[in-house]
Amino acid sequence: MSESTIVLGANQYGKAEVRLVRITRDTARHEIEDLNVTSQLRGDFEAAHIVGDNAHVVATDTQKNTVYALAKDGVGAPEDFLLRLGQHFIDDFDWVSGGRWAAEKYSWNRIEVNGAGHDHSFVRGGTEARTAVVTLDNGEATVIAGLTDLAVLKSTGSKFTGFPHDKYTTLEEATDRILATSVTARWRYNTLGLDYDQLFVGVRAVMLQSFATVHSLALQQSLFQMGKAVLEAYPEIDEIRFSMPNIHNFLVDLSPFGLDNPGEVFFASDRPYGLIEATVQRDNTTDAGRAWEGIAGFC
Repeated sequence: MSESTIVLGANQYGKAEVRLVRITRDTARHEIEDLNVTSQLRGDFEAAHIVGDNAHVVATDTQKNTVYALAKDGVGAPEDFLLRLGQHFIDDFDWVSGGRWAAEKYSWNRIEVNGAGHDHSFVRGGTEARTAVVTLDNGEATVIAGLTDLAVLKSTGSKFTGFPHDKYTTLEEATDRILATSVTARWRYNTLGLDYDQLFVGVRAVMLQSFATVHSLALQQSLFQMGKAVLEAYPEIDEIRFSMPNIHNFLVDLSPFGLDNPGEVFFASDRPYGLIEATVQRDNTTDAGRAWEGIAGFC
């Protein structure tokens, strides 16, 4: 074997999962924004890795503090906040050429008192979280929005038949079944300067409507139709990626108790589960560059 030289490859670093709660108190009716923010910088950090020279290392604690300082001027759409955060590091540190900034946003709903939402008391929403990832590389910004843990279920309007059978197949064909999943989806915008809050609400609604109305022959088909509906509705989006577990609901055998069970009583099995992942995209989709790097769970 010929001798080789060991060199530093692609790298990034930063502060992960900075918990940020921002209360807006401009009026007696307060607003709450709850985010989990990660900042990772890319650039000239070779000396830090090779010889331990930290002259270019913007401390991860500094990155954490910057998240809080920028939040003083407001948060708004997580995509816009991450764009501000990333641009700050590129503008203030010459050797930072880009990076990756990500956030999860958690929902809080007003507690109802006498039929009206309380001005300053909230209850945490479900497990669903809104996500955003911004990458800045060589002056180019890319925004990926999304959501996680969107739990959906349809009690009919789904079947699974026609699959191959071999000597290990025990699954029976289902002509009417419960279809349930927890949707993780991320979509990539092909332009900037958008109303990200309005788009998020719209994309989520389109996905839910498609899931509800398409007579599903397989979870794969439901996934594709959801993505297709989003791309048809929003030209600002070039591709959407899904990760969707098939949350199985099995009919309980009540015959030992002398009872019938015409599709009424089930037990939900959390594992093992089928895991369906796919990208739905335009055939002329724009180049994503490094935007998808570091996003796990997608094919």
